[in-house]
Amino acid sequence: MKKLLFVDDDDVFRNRTAVTLEKRGFDVTTAFDISSANERLSELVPDFAILDLRMPGGSGMELVEKVRSMGENIRIVVLTGFGSISNAMEAVKRGASDYLTKPADADQITNALHGKEKRPHRTEMIPSLDFVEWEHIQRILTETDGNISETARLLGIDRRTLQRKLAKFAPNR
Repeated sequence: MKKLLFVDDDDVFRNRTAVTLEKRGFDVTTAFDISSANERLSELVPDFAILDLRMPGGSGMELVEKVRSMGENIRIVVLTGFGSISNAMEAVKRGASDYLTKPADADQITNALHGKEKRPHRTEMIPSLDFVEWEHIQRILTETDGNISETARLLGIDRRTLQRKLAKFAPNR
């Protein structure tokens, strides 16, 4: 059985998905935050890792680099409810093999772990204007290291307007 480290702060999602992945042949070890993930990584070198992006104690991006340093053949999937192109690019740059946004089902996760690509439907390939705006804001926010005031200045909008836009979840395509 292939060893899988699954780190996510959503207990229900993590536990249900772990059971499903075990039924699909993975030996799953779970963690709920950065600290518990580091403990697990001191005990095991996984073949696969699923890492949540945002959780207590830090960012899953830190874990991407740590897991990648443990082996070049480890497949790392970053899983997040706050998906953006800039986050996906950053995750891949740090060593992630794939990037999925929640809600992701067991088939999507398994395909990502095995490196199988699923082609999107034609309508999924055309982003909405809201989505394009969200992506642009996320890219600028990443470039300014999360500085809201600087991002608002670069975008030419009021800081409060930017905060309202950021308070929303990423729009659907």
